[in-house]
Amino acid sequence: MATNAISIKSDAGLSAALAGDSMSGFEELYRKHYRRVYSICLRMTGNVAEAEDLTQEVFIQLSRKIDSFRGEAAFTTWLHRLTVNQVLMHFRKRSVKSELTTDDGEMPDSIDPDTINPEAMPIIDRIALENAIAQLPPGYRTVFVLHDVEGYEHEEIAKILSCSSGTSKSQLHKARLKLRRLLKQRAEAA
Repeated sequence: MATNAISIKSDAGLSAALAGDSMSGFEELYRKHYRRVYSICLRMTGNVAEAEDLTQEVFIQLSRKIDSFRGEAAFTTWLHRLTVNQVLMHFRKRSVKSELTTDDGEMPDSIDPDTINPEAMPIIDRIALENAIAQLPPGYRTVFVLHDVEGYEHEEIAKILSCSSGTSKSQLHKARLKLRRLLKQRAEAA
């Protein structure tokens, strides 16, 4: 009967239980959010093995940082940010580790621009997108993340946010327009 009581708790309740060292709270959070975290990791890395490893790292970080969840935003929004940050950290670590060296292990005197890894470039676009998303008004950002990142339908978003599906569609449309404007301004400034 205790497990049924835990499964109906909100994410905020589960996070509070986890902050109090409740293993059952952690297990429930893991079950509820594993697929979402894995999907974000897979989308960002494009690599199944890396996504699996990063998903585990996210939940390790979750257990360490659960006290920093203040409940000001939805738990899923906080978890999404934690996940994205973990993946970005992974990319940063990987780019540091993949510094070019000569065959004898020494750093080269100069680097040929043609030898720079083109896969490292999309991270710049990801960071620009993350910064642009962070600049969106909270309502736009929430609907954008729920729909375009997490994959919720407008009807589901309407239930989550206690609004109409029309409001969700309108917020998403406005969020996309503002994102385009922000990204265009960034591109023009560069």
